[in-house]
Amino acid sequence: MPNTGIVKYHVKLEFEVDGIVEKADIIGAIFGQTEGLLGPEMNLNELQKVSKVGRIEVNVDTKSNTTKGDALLPMSTDISTAALISAAIESIDKVGPFQGKFLLVGIDDIRAIKKKVIVDRAKKIIQEWATKTISEGEEMLRDVYDASKPGKLTTFGKAQLACGTGVFESPYIILVEGRADVINLLRAGFDASIAIEGAKIDETITNLTSGKKVIAFLDGDRAADLILKELQGLVKIDKVLRAPTGKEVEECTPLEISEILKDVAETGSEQLDAPVQQQKSTRKPRTYGNNNLASTYQEVSHSNTNNGENVKDDPQITSAVKEVYPQINETLEALILDNSMQVLLKVPVSEIIKRLDSLEGARFLVMDGIITQRLIDAAYKAGIEYVVGHRMAELKKSPVITVRTFDQIGIGN
Repeated sequence: MPNTGIVKYHVKLEFEVDGIVEKADIIGAIFGQTEGLLGPEMNLNELQKVSKVGRIEVNVDTKSNTTKGDALLPMSTDISTAALISAAIESIDKVGPFQGKFLLVGIDDIRAIKKKVIVDRAKKIIQEWATKTISEGEEMLRDVYDASKPGKLTTFGKAQLACGTGVFESPYIILVEGRADVINLLRAGFDASIAIEGAKIDETITNLTSGKKVIAFLDGDRAADLILKELQGLVKIDKVLRAPTGKEVEECTPLEISEILKDVAETGSEQLDAPVQQQKSTRKPRTYGNNNLASTYQEVSHSNTNNGENVKDDPQITSAVKEVYPQINETLEALILDNSMQVLLKVPVSEIIKRLDSLEGARFLVMDGIITQRLIDAAYKAGIEYVVGHRMAELKKSPVITVRTFDQIGIGN
């Protein structure tokens, strides 16, 4: 179709002729038999000259002695003119010498069709944009969240040696014997350890330890002596630490690991070994469930001499902690419970302090991590009165809050 300006309408017609005719006959009948019907200004020839009507498209199908087909008139007139011309074409009753009949099928508003196409395309564009934006947003959130999470278990080198994610950025490396040792150190808050996996030291260890301080933390048995000799022949060891005699690193409790590795503080880790001192309570005791736990909250009781010993707490609390322990053990997550021992929130350990600011009704905190002074201060402000974790950092100040390790209440490894 030639350029006819902005096409507004498509006038669609069907026809049937009682004889054999061709396209030219149909077009001739349309032009010839409508001429003068509506005045000279509406003659199709004149409208074509001013680009108000485009080229008429005709399709014919001849069968026996009958010709059927359809015609399409592109028009850029107003709708009233398009309707009048459609009616004029419908009045045609002959094509050449044969009887004929034209019927209007419809007038399509091309602008409406274009609008629909535009709207559909716009929907697709915004959908693609939204999908991309959401994906980018989720990726950004994931990056921020991953940056705030404690170290996790990964592997290093061709031998796929188990290690914590901290080994790549830490100024020190802790060499341990096996994968279970790495997991145990992760739980205790040390993410810069790697397993040497046997007495034959993988050469990738030497690459990873280059330029870092190296701590060998080995089992307390005879086999570890042989491993140490092998290590010292390949790697410069800055410090050698051992599990208690007859005990493996993977068998040590988080508190024992903290005690053994406390000197790692000199290479960038925080000190983890100081006890929490006793302090009398001035806080009014609360009632939890059916038991008054006033005696539980009269003092903060913990000492390094309590390693492995059970502390007498209200049986309801101990039972609740034992029940939720499997949910957070080795997950680096924490559970916050209310007076009725119902879980209010489960969050990564790294988010506890931030989430406590806006949480109401919190009374108990059970966590797979280290109990720090900053955490205790935040927990006290939030109304929490009982905290239990794997181990304790140095607590210089002691708000009146009960602090326990899993070992002390009989849930140690």
